[in-house]
Amino acid sequence: MTFDFTRRLAAEALGTFFLVMAVVGSGIMAETLAGGNVALALLCNTIATGAVLFVIITIFIDVSGAHFNPAVSLAMLLRGSLPRDQVLPYMAVQIVGGCLGAVAAHLMFGQDAIQISQHARTGFGQWLGEFVATFGLVATILGCVRFNVSAIPAAVGLYITSAYWFTSSTSFANPAVTIARAISDTFSGIAPVNVPAFLVAQFIGAATAVLLLGWLLRPGSVTNDR
Repeated sequence: MTFDFTRRLAAEALGTFFLVMAVVGSGIMAETLAGGNVALALLCNTIATGAVLFVIITIFIDVSGAHFNPAVSLAMLLRGSLPRDQVLPYMAVQIVGGCLGAVAAHLMFGQDAIQISQHARTGFGQWLGEFVATFGLVATILGCVRFNVSAIPAAVGLYITSAYWFTSSTSFANPAVTIARAISDTFSGIAPVNVPAFLVAQFIGAATAVLLLGWLLRPGSVTNDR
């Protein structure tokens, strides 16, 4: 079953909308209720993000591939799964959907629709964290594509849930989400000046995962040697 391009773009926009709305909204709620306990706030933010990823991927994977992430769309382009003329529209609707998700979260909690984040996230450690987070995300997806496609929703949700805690950057791992979080001066925000370095690290991480996993999991590389 193949959906037309307009519906695929709508699915990418809607999925990214809900992803960012969950990230930003749960961050606002967590910060409000955690009483200054940052670890508890991050845990609440993590659970909501991992859960919504499972849901939106399950719903939309057969419609658009459920990328919701320009780094994933780049990975699919590099492995030949997404036509070249479709990658920029995919990325564009992901970014727009993500920004609208941030706006919706703000409005739900009675905040200004568009904000400029003051949350500094910079330095080699955070950039390395974004490289690792995005590399691992794309590797998770490619491994599931190779061996068990039906596991993608759970695997991605669990990976991001884990990566929130083992990466220094709390695993943005998504250029659309990163851009959207720059217009949110909340718990999950990132200062706009810090966004470009995050995007570079994310795209390099995705491309590196495609190269390594493409070699590692290449069909026909399995032998029957004992």
